[in-house]
Amino acid sequence: MKILADVLPEAYAHAAQFLGGLDGDWFRHVIATGPCRHETKPGREPFEALVRAIAYQQLHAKAGDAILSRLLALYPETLFPSPEQLLATDPERQRACGFSATKLATIRGIAQARLDDVVPSLSEAKGMHDAELIERLVSLRGVGRWTVEMFLIYSLERSDILPVDDLGVREGYRRLKGLEKAPTPKKMREIGEQWSPHRTVAAWYLWRIPTR
Repeated sequence: MKILADVLPEAYAHAAQFLGGLDGDWFRHVIATGPCRHETKPGREPFEALVRAIAYQQLHAKAGDAILSRLLALYPETLFPSPEQLLATDPERQRACGFSATKLATIRGIAQARLDDVVPSLSEAKGMHDAELIERLVSLRGVGRWTVEMFLIYSLERSDILPVDDLGVREGYRRLKGLEKAPTPKKMREIGEQWSPHRTVAAWYLWRIPTR
């Protein structure tokens, strides 16, 4: 069984219409922002997607690009190293790419988890529900819920994911509603329930609310 999101433009348009109909704040923001142009990156194995996400954690995009490029340069014979290749490489060579000890331990842990079938294959992941994937993958050292949710949004194209731990989402909602403080993750989750089944598109719009 495959669990696929509807990522056709018509589905995005329907989601935007739904959000715009919630209230005046959403209506004005959706109109001002225009059509949802959320872009996914399907086809990546969960193992690769998680390693890439860890490489970019807490870094600007350019810094993440540089570190990842140096890592990939260690494996010129392939587009992306296999779990076996990552684990067979001297950790010091990988550290020299710019990884912290913590990040490198996480990446190597993800590689071992793939070999142990804790990290599923792409075909397996497509048949798993969001909550099931989150529960399994956050058990890995250094892999938080946000990282898994980014994988769900961009690699598995799931359409009802609201990353409430994402500061951009909560700050976007604060600016949307003119609040003094951003909601807590718990409160943001409660608020976001009314946006289901379009929470991924809601996050896309919240990420694009300008600073006032």
